[in-house]
Amino acid sequence: MKIVLARIDDRLIHGQVATVWAKVTGCERIIVCDDDVAADTIRATLLKQVAPPGIKSSVVSVDKAIRVYNNPKYENDKCLLLFTNPTSILRMVEGGVDIKSVNVGGMSFKEGKRQITNAVSVDDKDVESFKKLSEKGIEIEFRKVDTDKRVNLMEIIK
Repeated sequence: MKIVLARIDDRLIHGQVATVWAKVTGCERIIVCDDDVAADTIRATLLKQVAPPGIKSSVVSVDKAIRVYNNPKYENDKCLLLFTNPTSILRMVEGGVDIKSVNVGGMSFKEGKRQITNAVSVDDKDVESFKKLSEKGIEIEFRKVDTDKRVNLMEIIK
């Protein structure tokens, strides 16, 4: 599998992903990698239906995403991976998935989280996962769309 973008955006497949990121990356498949979303059959079904025309979409657990990554059947597929949180990405990396950069587009504010940008809110678990990813040499950049200026999220999290 060729990962063209690993993105955290808890809205998952929506306008920015469908109209901007899918085109910019030239992806052939969008894979939502999230245990909770994969277990929610209604949400998973809806997400598979909203992919842009000509782009396949899948919703899988993190463990299944790791297996798909290692399956030779998919070795030439250009995939955009979508996540709701950095902990799932850390699990993928620890499972052997070669992710070099993470684009953070949006993490909603909820109880127990603190807002660090206008579109990103984190809790202590998120911060810890981001730090571990950064320690592994993975770039953590914040921008909503491709034309936005890249912001090193780790400089904001400090």
